[in-house]
Amino acid sequence: MTTFTVYFAGDLFDHKHLAGNELLAGAVDRRSGGRYACVLPQDLEQATGRMVDIRNQDLMQVMACDLGLFNFDGTDLDSGTVVEFMMAKMLDIPSVLLRSDFRASGDQEREGDDWNLMCSFYPRSRTVQFNAMAWYQEARRDGGPGGDTGHGGPEDSGPGDDAPAADWSDRLYNRMADAVIEALDAVRTEPSAFGGDEARINAVYAWAAQFPGSGFDALCGPGFVEKTIEEKRRKGLL
Repeated sequence: MTTFTVYFAGDLFDHKHLAGNELLAGAVDRRSGGRYACVLPQDLEQATGRMVDIRNQDLMQVMACDLGLFNFDGTDLDSGTVVEFMMAKMLDIPSVLLRSDFRASGDQEREGDDWNLMCSFYPRSRTVQFNAMAWYQEARRDGGPGGDTGHGGPEDSGPGDDAPAADWSDRLYNRMADAVIEALDAVRTEPSAFGGDEARINAVYAWAAQFPGSGFDALCGPGFVEKTIEEKRRKGLL
């Protein structure tokens, strides 16, 4: 079986981000039966070290991964995630945009995406959007009574309010993962914008290894571009 690596981009600045990223990435790995393997930047980065090294490490992983999963939550998208998304689109990497934020935002019309229009309309991109609050409450209700969430509250606060957190969180993240997997399956079958043009593929990937500067090309090292292209070609992505 072919395993596709997925760069998992998004906020990673507090315990909610870190735990949520890990739970969803793990669910995608499990629910796909190993078809997808998420790469979490938070598992690569160190609490100390030069900022440029962290940037370079993350951009190299964007280049190397087969697909991208970009968390587009918030009233204003995380700027680092946007940079990583643009790097992926420069390389025509199949991408899924995930938004669980129920707030309306952005500068598009009612039927448009809930983020800045400059991040929309790119090829080989699919959107998974849902109301996180609604899915959370549904996951808790589905569990019924029994157990303790550990956060207190009145006994009659509602159906499922005493369901064990591990149970309803599994239901929530499994549901999210299934939606993400369906989108990943679809987007990776879309034809590449390169159209099989080997010269253009080589030129674009070579430039991607050069233009960030600040030691990025040295981190990639000799043979990285060629190996990355060959691996993606083998998987039918180019």
